[in-house]
Amino acid sequence: MDNIRLTQFSKSSGCGCKVAPAVLQGILSNTSSADNKNVLVGIESFDDASVIALNDTDCIITTNDFFTPIVDDAYDFGCIAAANAISDVYAMGGRPISAISILGFPVEKISADIVKKIMEGAQDKCREAGISISGGHSIDAPEPFFGLCVTGTITKNHIKRNNSSKAGDSIFLTKPIGTGIFSTALKRGLLDMEDYPAFFKNASALNSIGANLGQLMYVNAMTDITGFGLLGHLVEICEGSDLSAAINISKVPLLPNLKKYTDAFCVPDNTYRNWNAIEKKIQGITPESFITFNDPQTNGGLLITIDSQHRDSFLLEMQKQPNFQVFEIGKMLPKNEFCVELKA
Repeated sequence: MDNIRLTQFSKSSGCGCKVAPAVLQGILSNTSSADNKNVLVGIESFDDASVIALNDTDCIITTNDFFTPIVDDAYDFGCIAAANAISDVYAMGGRPISAISILGFPVEKISADIVKKIMEGAQDKCREAGISISGGHSIDAPEPFFGLCVTGTITKNHIKRNNSSKAGDSIFLTKPIGTGIFSTALKRGLLDMEDYPAFFKNASALNSIGANLGQLMYVNAMTDITGFGLLGHLVEICEGSDLSAAINISKVPLLPNLKKYTDAFCVPDNTYRNWNAIEKKIQGITPESFITFNDPQTNGGLLITIDSQHRDSFLLEMQKQPNFQVFEIGKMLPKNEFCVELKA
């Protein structure tokens, strides 16, 4: 029991196990939080988390995120799952204050010692974020999954949404793309373990820079890249803001040695699901960008749009953050025929 591979239980790994965008929109089509005046960010905008006003200035952020194993190492899985859940608070511009766990596993197939290691990884990642796991819920389930419900705080004028971009904004990304492809290679036994450290570092790194970016008024919109891929989440920004975007394909960062795995056709099944939801909204897709830009990310980077007049100030601010990278990948445009135009 202790020598099992966690990914063998996963039909789809990490954020790739999300319900398809079109199906999700159908499920939520008659659901609304608009009747509650204290809900400032609700279900209607498909944003990263809910934001609820406590008074005229103070708000709480609430979110939950969980998924099936993306790696075989139990401790590493806990780290990645926790970082991914906490990221939703950072993507709103807030700071996390507490977490409770969501856990399911087949008790007759996976030992309690393995599950304990998952919890240890999550606890250590939460400590890195300055919070603790203060409770949770667990069930006996046929497929293992783990995640967190996270609560954060933010002031009303610092909230960052995914539908508030402006025409002319510069588009930035804080992490390279490719975790879905690497996870698929791992699941198929094709991942060179020399490439594992870079993959794990990317997937487990906290997006804590989001709390700093929340205080910058020239940051107009922000979200994190997860299961719907770079293009899916960029389409959400475009449609929510009633704009279009132009992306320079060569400027989008990719994980080291990713081509080795795309050449081996290590493509997650949900890559096609993601594309089917948006293909009529995209112009200029190439064979390589089809695989990478639709790749379902787990705890991917923050996708940020900023007032281009403050571009230099933004880059200077990011230089003060040695643990974070930032990549300029495109620009927001007035709405046109396509949501996103890809340029070589």
